[in-house]
Amino acid sequence: MFGSLAIYNYRLYASGQIISLVGVWMQRVAQDWLVLELTNGSSLALGVAASLQFLPVLLLSMWGGVLADRSDKRKLLLWLESALGICALALGLLDVTGVVQLWHVFVLCFLLGCFSAVETPVRQSFVVEMVGRESLTNAVAINSMMFNLARIVGPAIAGVTVVAIGTGWVFLANAISFVGVVLGIWLMRTSQLQRSEPVPREKGQLLSGLKYVRHRPDLLTVMLLVFFIATFGMNFYMTLAILARNVFGGDADAYGLLSTLIAVGTFAGAAWAARRKTPRLSVFIGAGVVFGLLEIVSGMMPTMLLSGLMMIPVGIAMMTFNTTANATIQLAVEPEMRGRVMGIYMLVFLGGNPVGGPLMGWLGEINGRAPIIVGGIVSVLVTATAWIILVRRGDIAKPRLRRQTELSPAELQPSDR
Repeated sequence: MFGSLAIYNYRLYASGQIISLVGVWMQRVAQDWLVLELTNGSSLALGVAASLQFLPVLLLSMWGGVLADRSDKRKLLLWLESALGICALALGLLDVTGVVQLWHVFVLCFLLGCFSAVETPVRQSFVVEMVGRESLTNAVAINSMMFNLARIVGPAIAGVTVVAIGTGWVFLANAISFVGVVLGIWLMRTSQLQRSEPVPREKGQLLSGLKYVRHRPDLLTVMLLVFFIATFGMNFYMTLAILARNVFGGDADAYGLLSTLIAVGTFAGAAWAARRKTPRLSVFIGAGVVFGLLEIVSGMMPTMLLSGLMMIPVGIAMMTFNTTANATIQLAVEPEMRGRVMGIYMLVFLGGNPVGGPLMGWLGEINGRAPIIVGGIVSVLVTATAWIILVRRGDIAKPRLRRQTELSPAELQPSDR
């Protein structure tokens, strides 16, 4: 389960990441709560903040993939992680000094989104350089385990800290946590990295990535499902805050508890994924259907405790869906295209939030339970539709997404690359 941690560079990376991810999840809870406090509980304002943070994904994630293919990913990550820490520091200083206003939060959400949109495809495509193809599936699962362990610890700490000393100190703690990830990347042994040759700078490299995916029905299937489910079904950064405050009348610690319970499920799902060697399309599709059904049930629970307990199996299904999608895409593409394909993948994974955020916020204004129930319904419908199409085509019987394609990078025209 933890085989990738035997690799020195990945061990350094993981050590820094777990510290930073705890801080990131603390900030997410504190940021959502700060917006609610500044607006007297407006779920619409919470949706706008989420949209501003995810809007840059639409503009920059694919360019981040191009940069990943062209650049030294390690050096690029050092700059990007430092920039993310500075954003957290700025919001913390504004908050603890008592001058923070809603527009400050909106501006910093946007800046944070810009850096994250570029950083994510670079970081995702850097994993294979640390561990190699043979350990990639395990490393992706361990990344998810770290992410969700932080998702358990971070919100729990944030909920207590926000109530005790306020949101500003949480932002400052997150800024300090970025020191760990920057230090881990800095201390890596570059001679042990399994780097792919950087792609020479040429015109049309962004379009060549889109053309590559367009000619891969297997990649398109995964990405379309990820888009719909992530956009409408995985808005837990917002729907849990609305449930905690506007439906069940809870405080920041109630929101932290709900976030922790879903994280318990996602951590369990990631641990299960770490034991699987081969990602399967049938597991991916089945997890999407189960996730949607469980989400509907959780949104209909009469008490916060029952709703929170339902979040555990919701988290298991969600993480099974996500880790299978990530691993299959990375294993299905050629190394020289990995950065651009992961940029497109992150675009579909996060790029729908500027649409889904305000829409779910608007639904939350009408009924606090509506966003999570509607998200579950959409997830079930789109995944069931994909299941029927794949069964008729015979694709669902294939054990995994194949790396073979009728259009390889070598077959692309130089002008397209």
